[in-house]
Amino acid sequence: MEFNEIKKLMDEFNSSNTREMEITTEGFHIHLSKNENSFQAEAQIPTPTAAAAVPTNVAEKQPVETKPVEVEEGTVIKAPMVGTVYLKPEPQKPAYVAVGQKVKKGDVICIIEAMKMMTEIKSEVSGTISEVLVENEELVEFDQPLLRVQEA
Repeated sequence: MEFNEIKKLMDEFNSSNTREMEITTEGFHIHLSKNENSFQAEAQIPTPTAAAAVPTNVAEKQPVETKPVEVEEGTVIKAPMVGTVYLKPEPQKPAYVAVGQKVKKGDVICIIEAMKMMTEIKSEVSGTISEVLVENEELVEFDQPLLRVQEA
């Protein structure tokens, strides 16, 4: 791809609703993302010809300061997919669950929107909501903790 073609592609990507895009063709690879935490393909071992054809700039991740971890009791319900989490059925309505609320196994606790599909996330256990770990309309990653339930 020519530089002007890449620049046009990036401009169109930035003005679109698309959140993430990856293109790989013979001798060319580009990954564009508007997400805070973008999808990272599994590490690939480049072949000598691929290494010569595709320049790579690998930025090392800076260590993140961590606070002492307090071990919390309860079952953590995690996101089964990447998407936008909705803690409320509609903006004017109350949240599906709140801290201190009792839930039964199978109760809807939130919705995750992925690729224009709304998926109900249900409680895996019965108990009391002890912690909500995400904000409404937050982009969540696969396996990201959403809520903590203290089993009854």
